Amino acid sequence: MANQIQPIFILPEGTQRSVGRDAQRSNIMAAKLVAETVRTTLGPKGMDKMIIDSMGDVTVTNDGVTILQEMQIEHPSAKMIVEIAKTQEDVVGDGTTTAVVLAGELLKNAEELLDQNVHPAVIARGYRLAAEKAQEILNDMAETITSKDENVLRQIAMTAMTGKGAEYAKERLSDLAVKAVKLVAELDGTIDLDNIKIEKRSGGAIEDSELIKGIAIDKEKVHSSMPRLVKNAKVALLDKEIEIKKTEIEASIEIRKKKC
Repeated sequence: MANQIQPIFILPEGTQRSVGRDAQRSNIMAAKLVAETVRTTLGPKGMDKMIIDSMGDVTVTNDGVTILQEMQIEHPSAKMIVEIAKTQEDVVGDGTTTAVVLAGELLKNAEELLDQNVHPAVIARGYRLAAEKAQEILNDMAETITSKDENVLRQIAMTAMTGKGAEYAKERLSDLAVKAVKLVAELDGTIDLDNIKIEKRSGGAIEDSELIKGIAIDKEKVHSSMPRLVKNAKVALLDKEIEIKKTEIEASIEIRKKKC
């Protein structure tokens, strides 16, 4: 009796594998569908999207990266488009929908070139050359903005806020944003956004937002006798938690200053 050869599985059972033109069309189609999903949020007549997740929570937004993150996309190529939006959000803070729509249009045109039997490597090289030329043109069009151009900086901030659900208070928020960035800006113009901390509090309106030039410590008084305000105080920097550990035995400790 001949020995039966056991099949060797490299990929998990049920894995689908596609190659060649079929793989290209599948990837392009997935990216185009993602772009079409967020395209309708652009422009003065852009519409909001209502997204309901598996838990029943409802999200209403027209922010591209928020929509894509809430969609729970599974297709690998579509996930790469989502990464484009995330990168745009992390580096620039705005233009996520535009970046996704541009990527979708580039792939749409690439599909037409593939139908004309243009090699993918040639298409990719052409897009790289086009990107270099676009950067050159944009740099020629760009205007130099300094920290003294507060009006322009506020307009830039208001543009970035459009579509984020805070349009009705964008004048107030853009003014706070510009002041905060100028406070942490270094002499060479570099800005570390980690030096700006945003604290959210429920119960108030957006108009109640304020800029604190210093450090806000979100801690409650551990004792009712502790003062709310201390003037001309000396500050001790401690590299350790200052919370009071709960003792096994209920006890009350009161410290008074002893007069010499």
